[in-house]
Amino acid sequence: MQDAKIKHSKIRNTGLLFEFLLRQVTADVLNKDNDSIALKIVKEKFNENTELGKELALYNTLINKKYNSDKKADYFITEVIKVRHSFNNPALKREKYNLIKQIKENYNLQKFLSSKVPNYKLYASIYKLFEFNNSLSPDEKTESYFNLVENITTIDKKLNLSDSVGAKLPDDEDLRIITYRTLLEKFNQKYSHLNSHQKNLLRAYINNVSNTNSLKEYINKHLPTIKKEIRSHIKNIDEKIVKIKLREAINSINKFCKVDGKSKNIKDSVVIQTMRYMELLKELKKSANKNKKTL
Repeated sequence: MQDAKIKHSKIRNTGLLFEFLLRQVTADVLNKDNDSIALKIVKEKFNENTELGKELALYNTLINKKYNSDKKADYFITEVIKVRHSFNNPALKREKYNLIKQIKENYNLQKFLSSKVPNYKLYASIYKLFEFNNSLSPDEKTESYFNLVENITTIDKKLNLSDSVGAKLPDDEDLRIITYRTLLEKFNQKYSHLNSHQKNLLRAYINNVSNTNSLKEYINKHLPTIKKEIRSHIKNIDEKIVKIKLREAINSINKFCKVDGKSKNIKDSVVIQTMRYMELLKELKKSANKNKKTL
């Protein structure tokens, strides 16, 4: 008879709760909410004096640490788990209960927990090893353990909101850096600044990280306008090669950016490509304005 599989609980996963709160902080910043409840919760619950803060530091350590050897990774994971098991569990459970209660009091829990976190599987593996290490089936323990080994020994990985913090706990300055830099940098690092359309897309992305219909509708609604406006600028371009490239870009918009109504997920690449087309349109408008001034 097979052992019952341990079920992962999002609402009890310290690392995920922190990620969800950071997304809410970012949404608050973009919505110009200067009195963010999520920010207050993070500062109150996740600090070096709380068991939650100490556990979060271990989550971040396992997610961000890198070794080029499986043996080193294996030893490192074992030692981190030992540290986790030395915690004051009754205090940790009490703090987590109060954190969840506070989240429920201030947010729609289903919506709050619906955000997509890129390394969700990794967070789930850490949770299982922290909470149920001695009661996991051999298969589950092996799978969870080697998910961590693979992450630690793989150099190229996706950026999470907590990556800017590393293993240490975030202070006020860290939180502001995370909310402004980590999300805006993803789209803004190649461009000097974002215009209002790009900011609105970014806001829709942050507020709907779970890939709900509103983000799909936002992207699909604006694609025809982007195509139409880019097409309108072609007649003002003299260079044949540039005209060809613009027509190719127009023909590729649906391929790269359009979201199928049946699609459950919107990949980051779709949002980034849409942002790039907005950037192209912005540059075309800028060029057109310059030409008008020289006439």
